[in-house]
Amino acid sequence: MSRYTGPKFKLSRRLGISLSGTGKELKRAFPPGQHGPGQRKKMSGYGVQLQEKQKLRHMYGLNEKQFRNLFDRASKQQGIAGENFMFLLESRLDNLVYRLGLSNSRAGARQLVAHGHITVNGKKVDIPSYIVSTGDVIGLRERSRSLSAVKEALANRNYLPAYLEYNEAAVEGKFIRLPERSELAQEIDEKQIVEFYSR
Repeated sequence: MSRYTGPKFKLSRRLGISLSGTGKELKRAFPPGQHGPGQRKKMSGYGVQLQEKQKLRHMYGLNEKQFRNLFDRASKQQGIAGENFMFLLESRLDNLVYRLGLSNSRAGARQLVAHGHITVNGKKVDIPSYIVSTGDVIGLRERSRSLSAVKEALANRNYLPAYLEYNEAAVEGKFIRLPERSELAQEIDEKQIVEFYSR
């Protein structure tokens, strides 16, 4: 299945979650379409598991194959599979570029990485799915620091997670530690995703 490129607001309303993080999509708290209002039907156990999986997948903007491969990698690690999975998703380079405020969205961050604007420990990395290790430094290439999209995103940033450090003078951030579960999306029930893939 390819990456979703349709209307984001419709998708957010269907899933009942703000995929952009702004909450603008949920001004109407019911699914899209003429039959949307009052039509939140009771879902089966499978339906609930599938919806949780789709929420997280669309939140990080991954296609199904990438998502499943990352889950398989998380399930082989020691610890709680669901939490390991969320930590791996959060450790992706495109996500950390977004978290540092170098882009207004994960899609924009993915584009910055793919176009070669981002460095990890001083070396250019153009793979959005690259898993960043704790202690790694994420920066912008010298010639990319004047990009208007980056300047605008940094000016609009209003939150920096506690597991990241940002050096404004060098325009770079450091991934100082793995996040705690309490610092990640509370509206996601990762246990349902583990059950979905364990069927």
